[in-house]
Amino acid sequence: MDMHTVVVGTSGTTAEDVVAVARHGARVELSAAAVDALAAARLIVDALAAKPEPVYGVSTGFGALASRHISHELRAQLQRNIVRSHAAGMGPRVEREVVRALMFLRLKTVASGHTGVRPEVAQTMADLLNAGITPVVHEYGSLGCSGDLAPLSHCALTLMGEGDAEGPDGTVRPAGELLAAHGVAPVELAEKEGLALLNGTDGMLGMLVMALADLKNLYTSADITAALSLEALLGTDKVLAPELHAIRPHPGQGVSADNMLRVLAGSGLTGHHQDDAPRVQDAYSVRCAPQVNGAGRDTLDYAAVVAGRELASSVDNPVVLPDGRVESNGNFHGAPVAYVLDFLAIVAADLGSICERRTDRLLDKNRSHGLPPFLADDAGVDSGLMIAQYTQAALVSEMKRLAVPASADSIPSSAMQEDHVSMGWSAARKLRTAVDNLARIVAVELYAATRAVELRVAEGLVPAPASQAAVAALRAAGVEGPGPDRFLAPDLAAADTFVREGRLVAAVEPVTGPLA
Repeated sequence: MDMHTVVVGTSGTTAEDVVAVARHGARVELSAAAVDALAAARLIVDALAAKPEPVYGVSTGFGALASRHISHELRAQLQRNIVRSHAAGMGPRVEREVVRALMFLRLKTVASGHTGVRPEVAQTMADLLNAGITPVVHEYGSLGCSGDLAPLSHCALTLMGEGDAEGPDGTVRPAGELLAAHGVAPVELAEKEGLALLNGTDGMLGMLVMALADLKNLYTSADITAALSLEALLGTDKVLAPELHAIRPHPGQGVSADNMLRVLAGSGLTGHHQDDAPRVQDAYSVRCAPQVNGAGRDTLDYAAVVAGRELASSVDNPVVLPDGRVESNGNFHGAPVAYVLDFLAIVAADLGSICERRTDRLLDKNRSHGLPPFLADDAGVDSGLMIAQYTQAALVSEMKRLAVPASADSIPSSAMQEDHVSMGWSAARKLRTAVDNLARIVAVELYAATRAVELRVAEGLVPAPASQAAVAALRAAGVEGPGPDRFLAPDLAAADTFVREGRLVAAVEPVTGPLA
């Protein structure tokens, strides 16, 4: 586990801390200010619980059952029951990193002091994260309104020592056994605490934060592969000139053009066709790469703004306000997060699509400006990368289906009390698949472009120093270059890992300097 420690205070958290806890096992501690805020808010809830007047979430039922006043002797049972009954997920298990993000982000809201949860409950949440105990959460069950109810309920169930969870060794066991093995006492929930543990956008937000981290790497990687493809196709880098992008000042467009220009610096291939086989213009997939990649970058920036606001938020219903009021609200609705999750799936699909078009151009002898058909060693005897492009095309087609927005749908629930829901969890789940597929698509373009660049070297042309560094690093990672047909799947899988782990960006930056 990473020895880095994340301190949870009262004012939210950062995307970097979410990734550190979810993916890298960072330890979690509550700040003294958070403990004080938790204790102060709990005093307010306890005072309200002692009054005869019903208060939603404290002394009433929930959702469509909120009209019933619950007597003192039944309130602990009420809190247990909401967790047990709402832990109704189905389907495959959700990934460990998603569940850790879910737990950490719920702790972030609890620590704000606006939920009325006791300090000892928050500390137990931190203890579970630090012990590496991960509740079993299922794919289906959240509508993204009243928060990610079912996923968060499965997490709360583990806090109670019930249900199943995965230990740090990866073995799934009854949660009670795991808690006992790590010296963690299960919690006995008091008034409002069950509801407070379930009512948040934490699952969809955690997946958004991690998708943004992954997409940042993939967009920079796609700038590099676009530059490699332009070079292999003997395209012109004049379209990347800063003065051209200054007159259409979308920030991402200028960044992508600059990245590509730096990768291509010193190339002996760019513009070469102007000497003996003039082309007026390169194809859109080559010439407009900065416009497409850049628009996607701008979308990432907007999504990061939304994520930042949500990371600073305290999402619960009802909430404890500084003046002592406990008020119902609609802040649990996932619409703000759902919209950007869907938007990211759209731009990821378009980035995958333009990558595939460049790959196809590299493989087509009628459009590749002298490269062999399918980049094959002996075309006809060898098929080269023909089916690699098929695989890439299949991934792009899937990406287009994943780009259909989940947030445009709503299915009423809770006897029409929750009559408009966000489907943000579904948007997040399909975005995770889209991000995985995009890495594979970029990897196929990298595989084709580096082979094509090496074939240009065999013609006596000299690629850019950054291109040479990318090719050398990919070959050092075990991905072979041009030659007779071979079993292709392992090469593609290795290229995928190379891109996904950020090694393509790392390979060229010693030459180009840091890329955006």
